[in-house]
Amino acid sequence: MEEKLYIFDTTLRDGEQVPGCQLNTVEKIEVARALEELGVDIIEAGFPISSPGDFNSIVEISKAVTRPIICGLTRAVQKDIDVAADALKFAKHKRIHTGIGTSFYHINYKLKSNPEEIIERAIAAVKYAKRYVEDVEFYAEDAGRTENEYLARVIEAVIGAGATVCNIPDTTGYCTPYEYGEKIKFLRENVKNIDKAILSTHCHNDLGMATANTVAGIINGARQVEVTLNGIGERAGNTALEEVVMAIKSHKDIPVYTDINTKNIFKTSRLVSTLMRMPIQPNKAIVGRNAFAHSSGIHQDGVLKNRESYEIIDPQDVGINESAIVLTARSGRAALNHHLQRLGFNLTPDELDDAYNKFLLLADRKKDINDDDLYVIVGVGKAEQKRKIKLKYLNVVCGKSAIPMATVQLIIDGEVCTATASGAGPINAGFNAVCQLVQKKLTLEEFLVQAVTRGSDDVGKVHIQVENKGNIYYGFSANTDIVTASVEALIDAISKIN
Repeated sequence: MEEKLYIFDTTLRDGEQVPGCQLNTVEKIEVARALEELGVDIIEAGFPISSPGDFNSIVEISKAVTRPIICGLTRAVQKDIDVAADALKFAKHKRIHTGIGTSFYHINYKLKSNPEEIIERAIAAVKYAKRYVEDVEFYAEDAGRTENEYLARVIEAVIGAGATVCNIPDTTGYCTPYEYGEKIKFLRENVKNIDKAILSTHCHNDLGMATANTVAGIINGARQVEVTLNGIGERAGNTALEEVVMAIKSHKDIPVYTDINTKNIFKTSRLVSTLMRMPIQPNKAIVGRNAFAHSSGIHQDGVLKNRESYEIIDPQDVGINESAIVLTARSGRAALNHHLQRLGFNLTPDELDDAYNKFLLLADRKKDINDDDLYVIVGVGKAEQKRKIKLKYLNVVCGKSAIPMATVQLIIDGEVCTATASGAGPINAGFNAVCQLVQKKLTLEEFLVQAVTRGSDDVGKVHIQVENKGNIYYGFSANTDIVTASVEALIDAISKIN
C-alpha cells in the first residue's frame, strides 16, 4: 500500500542562502503562493531571528497562504524559538524547526560541548518549542557524519520530548546513497519510539548525490523530504524537488505518493529562476532547456516513432508542451522531415534525400539550423515566407531618474511600422514595443544572456524562449549592445510563429 510522502520545500530558506539570490518580501510571497499551487505540504519560510526582513517575510507568507504548513527555522536557543513563534502567529498551520549539531566535528569544534550535553540541549529545545506549537521538527545537524548509535540516542530522546518530525540532514553532502539509506534504516530499526515521528531527509549535493541519497532515504522509510526548486542552495545546492517527485512517479516500485501537481513544475521552476536571477543549467534534469531536447539522429528517429524510446518522462507531465527535435549536424532524415512538415513541406523520398544532403553541408558550417535555413534548403526564398520581420531602428532612453522608454521600427512584410513603449527597464520597454507591433500575446519563459568574448566590449549572446498559444518558440541573437541583441532575439522567436 502506498504511503504519503510529505514535500517540505526550503527554497525560501536554504535555497535563498545562495549568494546574490535574496528575495524581498513581495517576491517571497509570490514564490510561496506558487509553491502552494504546486502542492507542497510544508514551506520553510525562513530563519526568523536572522534578520527583520526574514521575520517580516514569514509573517506575510503566513497571511498569504493557507493550505501548507508554514515552518520557521531556529537553533536550539530559547530566544530563537520565541522569535519563531511570534513570526508564525498568523499561520493557519505552523511548525517550529529546531535542532543542534550531532557529529564529532560539530560537538567538539563548533559547539565545544560533549555528547551528553547535546542530548540535554536537544530535549530542552523541543520541549520549549512544544510550549508554542504542537508540530515540532528536530534537525540533527551533520547527521550524515554522525555515528548511527549516537544519532539513534538523540532521535529517541527528542521524540520522547515531543518531536513530531526528525530531520536527518546530510549537511555536507558526504554520504553515499548506500550509507544514507542504511542510516535511515538503522534509525527505523533501533529507535524504540520511532513510530511516533516521521523521519525526514535533507541532503546536500556536494558530491552530486543529493537526489540519490534522498531516494535511498525514502526506500528505507523516510516519509518527508526537504527539497528546493531547481536544487538551489548553499555550495553545490540541495536536493531538487522536481527530481525526487519525478523519480517517484517514474518508479512504481517505490511505495509512496505525493500531492504535487507535476504539471506546474516547469512554470514554478522558471518563476524561481527569474526572481532569484539564477539561470538553470541547460542539462539540468527535468527542467533544463535540454532535458527533453534531442539532436542525435538515432535518438530523434526513435522519439518521433515512439516517445518512450528515449524518454522516461512525458514532458507534458511537468508542464512542457513537447520534446524538442533540434537540428544539428548529428541529426538524421527523420528530424529534418519532421521540421519540413511542420513548415508545410511534404517531400518525396528523392526530394528529402536531396534536401538532407544540402542540410548536412550547411549544418557542418552552422551551429544551429533555423527555419530560414530550411526554407533556403528546399528552394524557397525568404520573400516567399509567410511573415518577414526585421529590426530597422531601435532607440532606448533609460537612467536613474528616467522612465525607461523604447522606440522600435520593424519591417513587417515590407511595411515599416513604429511603436514606442515604456517598461521596467530598457529591454522590457523594447519588448513591449515589439509586442505592440506584432500584436501577439507572448509569455517570456526564459531569458538568458551569455558573454561570448572577454572585456568591456564583450559580445553578448541572448537566448529567449517565448510561449504563444501553448507552443514554445526560441530566439537567438548576439551583439555588443545587449539591448539590441535582446530585441533581435525576441524578433527571431516571433518570426517562427505561424
